[in-house]
Amino acid sequence: MRGKPQAQPDFLTVINLNQCVPADHPLRAIKSQVDAVLKKLSPLFDELYADDGRASIPPEQLLKARVLTALYSIRSERLFCEQLGYNLLWLWFLDREFHEGSFDHSIFAKNYERVLSADVAKLFFLEVYALSRQAGWTSDDHFTADGTLIEAWASLKSFVRKDGTDQAKVGAAKDEDPGNPTINFRGEPRRNDTHQSTTDPDSVLYRKASGKEARLCFGAHALMENRNGLCADFTLHNPITASESVIALQQADAHQQLHAGVTIKTLGADKSYHQKAFVQGCRERSIAPHVACKDKVQVAGLDARTTTQRSYQVSLKLRKRVEEIFAWIKMVGGFRRSRYRGLERTQAWGYFVAGTYNLLRTARLAAA
Repeated sequence: MRGKPQAQPDFLTVINLNQCVPADHPLRAIKSQVDAVLKKLSPLFDELYADDGRASIPPEQLLKARVLTALYSIRSERLFCEQLGYNLLWLWFLDREFHEGSFDHSIFAKNYERVLSADVAKLFFLEVYALSRQAGWTSDDHFTADGTLIEAWASLKSFVRKDGTDQAKVGAAKDEDPGNPTINFRGEPRRNDTHQSTTDPDSVLYRKASGKEARLCFGAHALMENRNGLCADFTLHNPITASESVIALQQADAHQQLHAGVTIKTLGADKSYHQKAFVQGCRERSIAPHVACKDKVQVAGLDARTTTQRSYQVSLKLRKRVEEIFAWIKMVGGFRRSRYRGLERTQAWGYFVAGTYNLLRTARLAAA
């Protein structure tokens, strides 16, 4: 018998969101981890909110929304709020009832200073990593350091002279196209000491290597533990004022101070870290520098006594896994280019994306 569509929907429908999600759905494992982390942060949320007044959107839902945004490669907060209204899986993950639906996208901007700031994002990232340590997924001895670049939300047209002499050139070009003026910078040297972006002053003009194009960007540096390739730290910085080797040593010091029982014994890195300052910095901290050596370059503190060890070969093999972190953060997490202006807001989003990577990684490890 042919079935016919029902034009008039049922007057009353009961929906159990928990039953709509399959029992073996991978998001269930991630949700249990996020709930455990947010339970630890609950006392902090109590201090950030007043005791009286109208109830706001729960801060737990805002942080969970950040996790979903990274997991499902949502390009904007407005698009997330649009899809949240009809996505039963996301409503279940956020612990929202079906009749509550979505919320306005402006709630993210209003709550940035309170629960979505870089400080809260860092606490979220640290609690996620501490949870993976308790489960035994991380190493407390062997780590890898590497850096990359994150494009800034600014165009090269905004990179003008600090003294304002470029304004006459821009003003003359506005006559032909006020919305998108044509500016010719050919033959004019542009440097960070004389120029600055008017869109994002925190970004700098930088290129990763010779032969590559220069872009407005931030430097990003990751510290990875070698047992299962989890991200132990993720720091954004100015790649000109602070080199990757300096940030790597700072991350190593901070990681040992934040997590009791961590004593870094080896620190792997690629050839760009094969330099005197980094090797000596590791030796001063009693860390074996497992750095890939450049051909015909000798650095004091790194010789055959280190490079012939089996642990050195293991570190060189495992250090490549840090590229998996960068690949996921940029391709899936949508962090190839910042969606915010300023170093602080970009750093906050970086903590959320890196923390989400750890959540996904530990959920897969537990399932395996």
